Amino acid sequence: MTRPSVTAAPETPGHRLRTLAWLAMLVAGLGVLPAWADSDHDRARQAVQSGQVLPLPTVLEQLAREVPGQVLEVELEQDDGRWIYEIKLLQAGGQLVKLKVDAQSAAVLRRRNRDDRH
Repeated sequence: MTRPSVTAAPETPGHRLRTLAWLAMLVAGLGVLPAWADSDHDRARQAVQSGQVLPLPTVLEQLAREVPGQVLEVELEQDDGRWIYEIKLLQAGGQLVKLKVDAQSAAVLRRRNRDDRH
């Protein structure tokens, strides 16, 4: 009987980032994160479910039209009662962009490029 050959897909930087993200989620699932992480996660989930915060995929889809790039990191925080997504993107040419995005409207509130100092 002949065995079909299996060819591995070439590894790309995006593939490596996804692999690292899955590993991070696996570690988080094992309970390695501090106790406060669970309560933050629950608060964020409740904010999405109650409509105070747009789901991340919705925000990223809208953002991709305005500021294209590969998402490296996302944080959801509350700042003076306002939910903010802090997003780091890697753009073509290797430029790092840090964004503060209103989590309810997906409006970009602040944009900093890696070389910006202010």
